[in-house]
Amino acid sequence: MILLIFLFAPFIILNIIAFLSFKFFKRAGEEKKTAFIPGYNLYVWLGIIEKPKWWLALLFIPILNFLMIFGFLVEMQKAFGKDKWYEMVAGVFLFPFYLPFLNFTTTPKFIGPSSKTTRQKSATREWVEALLFAVVAATIIRTFFVEAYTIPTSSMEKTLLVGDFLFVSKMHYGPRIPMTPLSFPFAHHTMPLIGGKSYLEWIKLPYSRLPGFQDIKREDIVVFNYPSEDFRPVDKRENYIKRCVAIPGDVFEIRDGRIYVNNEASEHYETIQYSYVVQTTGSPINSRILMSLDITEGGATGKSGFYTYFMTDEAAAKIESQQNVLSVRRIIRDPEITPESVFPADVKNFAFNIDNYGPIVIPQQGETVEINRDNIAKYERLIRVYEGNEIEVRQDGIYINDVKADTYTFEMDYYFMIGDNRHNSADSRMWGFVPHDHIVGKAWIVWLSLDPNRSFLQKIRWGRLFTPIHG
Repeated sequence: MILLIFLFAPFIILNIIAFLSFKFFKRAGEEKKTAFIPGYNLYVWLGIIEKPKWWLALLFIPILNFLMIFGFLVEMQKAFGKDKWYEMVAGVFLFPFYLPFLNFTTTPKFIGPSSKTTRQKSATREWVEALLFAVVAATIIRTFFVEAYTIPTSSMEKTLLVGDFLFVSKMHYGPRIPMTPLSFPFAHHTMPLIGGKSYLEWIKLPYSRLPGFQDIKREDIVVFNYPSEDFRPVDKRENYIKRCVAIPGDVFEIRDGRIYVNNEASEHYETIQYSYVVQTTGSPINSRILMSLDITEGGATGKSGFYTYFMTDEAAAKIESQQNVLSVRRIIRDPEITPESVFPADVKNFAFNIDNYGPIVIPQQGETVEINRDNIAKYERLIRVYEGNEIEVRQDGIYINDVKADTYTFEMDYYFMIGDNRHNSADSRMWGFVPHDHIVGKAWIVWLSLDPNRSFLQKIRWGRLFTPIHG
C-alpha cells in the first residue's frame, strides 16, 4: 500500500495542480476542459512546454517522480514568463500552491516554452539558476519525502548491515517541519570538510509535523534523533536507527533476553543477534566459515579455546556443528547484576540489565502518573529535558517549575527503541525513552549495500539491492 502511494503521489499532486491552473491551459491555446481530465491534462501540459511524452513514465519511478514535479512546474513557469529568480524560488518552495495562486490572481500570458523564448540569459545565470533549483528541489525532497541514510554501526545486524544505504520515508509518520531552518544544505549538524556547526539558531520553530500515512507501530524500524545529544537542537541531533519494540502505553519487559510487551512475547526475527561463548578443542574457528556465515564481530576471549561471537541463532547452530567445537552458549546476564549504565540508572529502585529489564510502562501523551522519590529517576529527564520544565527534588517533595507536585501529565508520546544486535547496541536500555518530536522517519528500502570486509570487486551485496525493509 505504501509503495503504491510513493508511486502515484506525484502523479496525483500534478493532476490537482493542473485542475487549479486551468487558465494556463486556456492561455496556451488549449481547451479549458483539458485541465480537468486526469492524466490527459499532463499529456497536454507536456505539449504546452514541448517536452517529450516519455516524461509521463518518469512520474512512476520512485524518488525520480518527486523530482519530476519540479520539472513540470518550472517549465510551465518559463513558458509564461515567470522565470525571474524569486519567481522560480517561490515556484519550488511553494510548489503545490504557486501555480494555482497565479491562476486565480493574475492573467497569465503565454510566451512559449523555454526552448523557444527569445530572452537571453548569461551562462553564469543559467548555472546559478540550475544549481539553485537542484539544491531547493533536493532539500524539499529530503525534508518532506525521503532522505538517504547509511548504516554506520552494527547495532542492527543482521537485519541491517554496516554498509547498507537506505532511503528513509518521511511520509509514513508525517514530515517534521524543520525546527532549525537556518542550515547549510545537505549537512546535518557539522559542516563538511571544515567542521563546525552547519546551522544557526537565530530562528527556532516549535515542533510540528504534517499528517502521515500511519502511526509508529511495534516492530517498525525507525530513524530518530539521538535523545541524549541535548547540546544540539532536536532536529540536529545525530540520527540513530533501531527497532521500535514498545509504543506509548505498553508495558515493556525483557526476561532472559526475550522481549515481552503487555505480558506477551514479541516476535523473534531470525536476523536478531546475540553474543555467544564458543568453546573449541583449542583450535580457532576457520575464518572462511565465519565469513560464509557473515560473522564479523568477536574473537578470542583470552582464555584458551574460548571465543565470543555476535551471531544469529541459525549461525550459532551451524558453528556448533563444527568438528572442533565443544559447545556454544548464548550469554544471558544474571538478573542480580545491575549496572548503573542501564536506564534509569537507579539500581535501588530499578534493578535492570540488558537481558532482564522492566517491567516498565512507556509514557503516553495525556497520561498522568504519580511521581515520588522512588520513581523520579525514570521520569526526570522527560520532564526536564524533553518537555522543558524545571524540576527539583527537595526534602519535602518534588517541585516542577517551583510548584510542589506529586503527579505529572505527559505532553508527548514516547517509544522504546532497541537494536537487533541485542548485545552490541546502545539503545533505549541505556538512555531511555525516545520522544515523538525526535522521530525522523521509517526505514523504507535498501538501495545499495557495500561490504566493508570484502575486496573492491566483491564489495556489492547484490542480493540486498532495492530490498524493502520490513518491520
